Amino acid sequence: MKIKVRNVAGEEVKDLTLNDNVWNIETNDLVLKKMLRLQLDATRQGTAKTKNRGEVSGGGRKPWKQKGTGRARQGSTRAPQWRGGGMVHAITPRDYTFDINKKERKLALKSALTSKAQAKELVVLDNIVLDSLKTKDIKNLIKNLKLEGKVLFVTKDENENLFMATRNLGYAIHIMSNEINALDVVNSDVLVITEEAIKEIEEVLK
Repeated sequence: MKIKVRNVAGEEVKDLTLNDNVWNIETNDLVLKKMLRLQLDATRQGTAKTKNRGEVSGGGRKPWKQKGTGRARQGSTRAPQWRGGGMVHAITPRDYTFDINKKERKLALKSALTSKAQAKELVVLDNIVLDSLKTKDIKNLIKNLKLEGKVLFVTKDENENLFMATRNLGYAIHIMSNEINALDVVNSDVLVITEEAIKEIEEVLK
């Protein structure tokens, strides 16, 4: 697969051949969905807690005698059917995380990258150089590239100006190529990546 490489002014400077083993595979939606669920579940606190009948206070005395009252037998006022009683199948803190193997992780990321490339939502730049860390600079870059929606910028090395310029924008985010993941890729409308970052990603995922 070939793609045009642009500069920060939006001008096409050359062609780049992408590795088909990374950017043009047969996507596996099942594995991709599994990876997205893994990442989303990892963000859950899992601290929800409700008390069962053994944890609520009170209810130590039998409310009335077993027989002769005409009412149903009761052993405690903290049984689930009573107001103020414990919860049935009470919720307890839990860990939502799970793991998948390395092959599935790679396949999920490849599937996400392939989806972006095939949907024409991939923009390759020769380099990203901003004059300052001001937000207006990244806004100008997005305008020059004619991008819309959420934009994910990926560079090989740290880019302080790019990071600082994007952090105040709700529709732009910057990560390095060694941090790229399926969730960020899928959650973006456009993937903007430098040529160096592509080479590193292809080296890892080939």
